[in-house]
Amino acid sequence: MTDTKEASEKVVRDFLGSWEGRSLEAICSGFADDAVYHNVPVEPINGIAGIRAVFQGFLDAFSDAKLDIVRLAAEPGLVLAERIDYFTMNDGRKVELPVTGVFEVENGKITRFSDYFDLADFESQSGLKL
Repeated sequence: MTDTKEASEKVVRDFLGSWEGRSLEAICSGFADDAVYHNVPVEPINGIAGIRAVFQGFLDAFSDAKLDIVRLAAEPGLVLAERIDYFTMNDGRKVELPVTGVFEVENGKITRFSDYFDLADFESQSGLKL
């Protein structure tokens, strides 16, 4: 399979949009089994099992999530997405976090996902420690 610019962009847009549906299966469906997920301020997570566990933790902590794309640039196998992520915590608190994600796509699956954001800003708004 050839990872065209359009195909790479679609994989990433589908992943980002899937958070609103809150289905772990849908959220994880775009990842390769050996993918790496790196919230850059903390240690990377290697492999889909670890990624699933982290994403389940987010779903457990948030009653609502919307990952809003501000700007997106794509080329074959690489997508950069500047976003504002909006989360509603289970206790009703709102989190609004500027984020830039870098996605590597191979054979139609995300193989690396790195998010760059202010860790202290996220932790102070959410009350979570990553």
